[in-house]
Amino acid sequence: MRGWSEQSPALAVVLGRAGSKGVPGKNAMMIAGKPCAQWTIEHALAARTVGTVVLSTDDERLMQLGEKTGIDVVRRPAELAGDGATVDAAARHAVGKWGLGADSIIVILYANVPVRPAGLIDRAVERMLETGCDSVQSYAPVGKMHPWWTARVESASGRVAPWEGEVLNHGVYRRQDLPPAFVPDGGVLVVTRRALFCEIAGVAPGPHAFFGKDRRGVVNGEGEVVDIDSRIDAVVAEAVLGRAGTRQ
Repeated sequence: MRGWSEQSPALAVVLGRAGSKGVPGKNAMMIAGKPCAQWTIEHALAARTVGTVVLSTDDERLMQLGEKTGIDVVRRPAELAGDGATVDAAARHAVGKWGLGADSIIVILYANVPVRPAGLIDRAVERMLETGCDSVQSYAPVGKMHPWWTARVESASGRVAPWEGEVLNHGVYRRQDLPPAFVPDGGVLVVTRRALFCEIAGVAPGPHAFFGKDRRGVVNGEGEVVDIDSRIDAVVAEAVLGRAGTRQ
C-alpha cells in the first residue's frame, strides 16, 4: 500500500474558518445539539484509515472545541482565513509541520458538513489505495438539476433557449432518460501530499491543480451529504440528524 498502513494512517485536516457570507459563524453554530464542526471531527475520529486529526481555524470557539476533543489545532493566519483564501493553501499550512512523505495521504474535510454517510472517509481512502491515484472526491447525483435541463431565460422578454446546443433539454423530457451526471457534494476530498503541494508534472495550473493528474471519485446517494451553505441547509441537517438520533 502507498501512503497508508496500520502504523502510518492518513492525516485528516478539518477546515473551519470563522467567517462566512452565506451563514455567519456556521462552523460553530449548533446543529442537532452539537457545534457543526464537531460532527465532522467525530467523522474523522471514527475513520479507521485516519490516524491524526488536525483542525485548521481562526475561530476561538472552534479552537476550544478542538482542544476539548483532543485533536491537534492549527491556528490559521488571517491571510488564509478571508473570503479569498483557498482550500489548498489552508490545507498546506495545516500539514506543514508534519513532514509527510510525498505519497502520504491527506483527508480534507469541511467543518460545515455535519451529515455524511457512515464509512465515506474510508471508502475514499481505499479508492486511492486501490488505484494509486492523486485525489479522490465525493460526488452526488444531480437529480432533476441536470445540466441537460439547463436553459437561458431572457430577463426582458422571458424567451427560453437551450444553455448549449440547439435543442431545448437535449430533447429529453423524462428524468429517467437523462444520462448519469454527478456534482461534488463536499463530503470528502483525499489527496496525496505530492498533489496537494502541486509537485506532479504535467498538471495545468488552476484552482484545482492540487487534485493532481489522476482524479477519481466515490459516489454517495442523493441527499446523503448535507453541506451547510444556507439557512435551509441547516434546517435539513437538523432534520436528518434529529431523525437519526430518534432511531438510535
